[in-house]
Amino acid sequence: MKKALLEFCWEYVDERSARLKKQGDELQESLGSETKSSAGDKHETGRAMVQLEQEKLGQQLQELEATRSVLNKINIDNPVNKVRLGSLVKTSMANYFVAISAGAFKYDNGVVYCISASAPIAKLLIGKEKGDSFSFNGTPQTILDVV
Repeated sequence: MKKALLEFCWEYVDERSARLKKQGDELQESLGSETKSSAGDKHETGRAMVQLEQEKLGQQLQELEATRSVLNKINIDNPVNKVRLGSLVKTSMANYFVAISAGAFKYDNGVVYCISASAPIAKLLIGKEKGDSFSFNGTPQTILDVV
């Protein structure tokens, strides 16, 4: 199960990377097609807007690299007793895979939420073990299993 969850997270990152690359290509094309017109101010404004978008894209690419770095640190083969990066945590309310924020992984028997270690619920879970209780948003929960 953890292998499938890790693959799901990698697919999420790869899809996001492809989208960002496509956006970058489109921005580069847009910048190249901004031809000098008789309205010089309009041309400069258009170029500035494209460059701002490129800067935003650059930040998103940096964040994506940080996400890749987190995924590379995950070792799903070591047995664990306490919740840590790469843990599959089953609670009385939901199941979580502590890795990156990649959304819900649906499988035959339910859903596992792929969450970042910096997510509020992950911060509550990290370091806890099977049988421990915690409260999230005022709702008491118990850790049923840590894999």
